[in-house]
Amino acid sequence: MKIAALKAYKLFQNIHIKEFKPLSNQGNSNLIYLLTTKDQTFIVRKFQISLDRKQEFSIQKKAFLKNIGANPILLDEKNRLMITAYLKGKHQTKLSQQGLKKIALLLKKLHKINVPKKRNSFKENFTFKDKKVKKAFIVLEKEPKEYALGHNDLHAKNIIFSKSSIKLIDWEYARYSDIYFDLVSIMIEYKLNRKDTNTLLKSYLGKKRINQKKIKAYTLIYKELWRLWFEKLKRGEL
Repeated sequence: MKIAALKAYKLFQNIHIKEFKPLSNQGNSNLIYLLTTKDQTFIVRKFQISLDRKQEFSIQKKAFLKNIGANPILLDEKNRLMITAYLKGKHQTKLSQQGLKKIALLLKKLHKINVPKKRNSFKENFTFKDKKVKKAFIVLEKEPKEYALGHNDLHAKNIIFSKSSIKLIDWEYARYSDIYFDLVSIMIEYKLNRKDTNTLLKSYLGKKRINQKKIKAYTLIYKELWRLWFEKLKRGEL
């Protein structure tokens, strides 16, 4: 991507672009660039896979208004591009007890955002050749349905910590999903031990019962889901 192409957008007309470069840490679904002007810094994402980007943009705008996401500024579906504000901060691969409590609070805010209530059960991602996965979904059918807006891609690179806040990036898989999927994501991605898991769950659920059956089922589904996703990515099927 070249600066000349960006000058076509009103956002950058008559603006001097000081720097435009790819980030050192690239994702799997987008090419990501850092763009700096005299007064502002932006993230430019060039989409590499086909997803509902209009939905992503809408959800991210709602997250921004709740102060848990970056401001999405421009979406160009035709040219497969989105521009958002840049978030200062860093990623963390380990979470303290206080950090876990803050993550729980973040998830509470996320799960209260109002979105169309079209349930995403993740079933469409499986052929059910794996009997354990099939059994996990059977278990979930019998358990209480606790659906809300889920981010559904909560690994360390998608969570940015600053002194004053924690915010999420890359909202492309955000859907109306069971809250336990996001909770399990944090447990797996941060390799939480029993004490840390208890802190996260108690901070999020309060006095509500921890549903161990759903945790076990979503743990299996989460791991298998991303294994299949990376296989499809390698085969160029996404």
